[in-house]
Amino acid sequence: MDSTAAALEWSIENCTIGRAMEILGEKWTVVVLREVFNGVRRFDDMRVRTGIPRQVLTNRLHSLVGHGVLRRVPYQQPGARVRHEYRLTEKGFDLYPVMIAVADWGNRYLADPEGPPLQFVHRDCGAEVHAGLRCTHGHDVGEFRQVLPRPGPGTRRR
Repeated sequence: MDSTAAALEWSIENCTIGRAMEILGEKWTVVVLREVFNGVRRFDDMRVRTGIPRQVLTNRLHSLVGHGVLRRVPYQQPGARVRHEYRLTEKGFDLYPVMIAVADWGNRYLADPEGPPLQFVHRDCGAEVHAGLRCTHGHDVGEFRQVLPRPGPGTRRR
């Protein structure tokens, strides 16, 4: 049986990729995460820097907080009301490899001729950081065609 026919035997109703994309799969959501990963945590700073419409930004931040990706932290400027900034939770930090993988892909195929506008570097040595794949036995997977999907323990038959 070829891999297409085998894949058709399994349900995708509980697909975790689909579930993740319900949270992350909208352009402005990824832009908000980019800003927070870059240290921009305050609503007005994000809005001005990105041009995201106010209500869209409000909705994206609310969703990311609701899904436990960001948390709200109060702050107050002297003489002003209490506001909140947005910080990554542990669940949010776990998206770092995803952000780096998206940046790697964009830098490879979509960067301006002079190069990418943002690079990720290792804090300790300053060398660039890139996304990569490694199996649970510790082998680096350099050729993506060496990766095969297979049914996992939560798979359900159609």
